Amino acid sequence: MEIEKGKTYKYLREKREVSQAAKDNLKQFIKIKKAILDALQEGDLTIEELTKKLNMPKHEVVYYLMSLVKYSFVQTGAVDDMDAYFSYKLKK
Repeated sequence: MEIEKGKTYKYLREKREVSQAAKDNLKQFIKIKKAILDALQEGDLTIEELTKKLNMPKHEVVYYLMSLVKYSFVQTGAVDDMDAYFSYKLKK
């Protein structure tokens, strides 16, 4: 008996549909991810600097930035002179 690879995946994909809300959330995440990564192309930035540059609320910047750190797109850099803020940079 030969097993067809990916059969379960195909079956589940046909049975379950992804909600529109999930699709919209993914589109928003990709858009914000691109904006943050583009901003960090220019150099290391703190959360405050990203907030101003992207014109987004601080809590949203922190949420998306920490997601990018978790999935290794971004890493922490140096701490500022007053030991108050980390800078963030693209992971090489």
